[in-house]
Amino acid sequence: MIKAINLSSLDGVRHAFFSRHGGVSEGIYGSLNCGYGSGDEQKKVRANREAAMGQLSARADELVTLKQCHSTKAVIVGAPWTLEERPTGDAMATNIPGIALGIMTADCGPVLFADNVSGVVGAAHAGWKGSVNGVLNETIKAMEALGATRKNISAALGPCIRQASYEVGEDFKKRFLDTDIKYGMFFGPAFREGHAMFDLAGFIINQLDQLEIGSAEDIGIDTYPSAGGFFSYRRSTHRGEKDYGRGLSVIILGSG
Repeated sequence: MIKAINLSSLDGVRHAFFSRHGGVSEGIYGSLNCGYGSGDEQKKVRANREAAMGQLSARADELVTLKQCHSTKAVIVGAPWTLEERPTGDAMATNIPGIALGIMTADCGPVLFADNVSGVVGAAHAGWKGSVNGVLNETIKAMEALGATRKNISAALGPCIRQASYEVGEDFKKRFLDTDIKYGMFFGPAFREGHAMFDLAGFIINQLDQLEIGSAEDIGIDTYPSAGGFFSYRRSTHRGEKDYGRGLSVIILGSG
């Protein structure tokens, strides 16, 4: 369980970015796979969620997750929902103590938000598509609708794929440059001709800085080379594995 310094300093907020350790799943899902969207046994995913939530002095039935789809949709959570009831989207916000907002990732950036002055928390699944299209701003807007103030919001980016591991093609780079030519600063040279290395983490932190929130912290962990520590979609693809596990990141309003 990994924690951000800025979020840890806030009273009345619990959070964690979980590694792949401490669960019951086996093989490519070993061991703390929390993604029902994977091909893992559902009872094992359930047990893994229970184990993770236990580390935060919370219950698995207090955890809400989404059908993530790389969108910018932010959902305001007023009460826990069941797995079958979960809506489609990629961000959430709540002002209800005890509701655990959960984001699933395996290279994309999990971003957790908190304004403990107003009593509002948020969470976002920030892959490249959601990030460039504005999912972080939509998360903050949902928090503001619940009474949060930007200058009081602290945000933390958890483990995700880093620039040294993220080779992309020219078409990918062009999408960013067509949006804003200044985004070229997030692309470095690659060994292969016609490719570049994309700094997803740097892009996310820059976006958070542009949104003028109180603080933005980057955990600084690369999921791709950390096979023993974190799930990675890209690593699993390069290895020819049939599937991959999903890591869980959680934030909860209330000290528990």
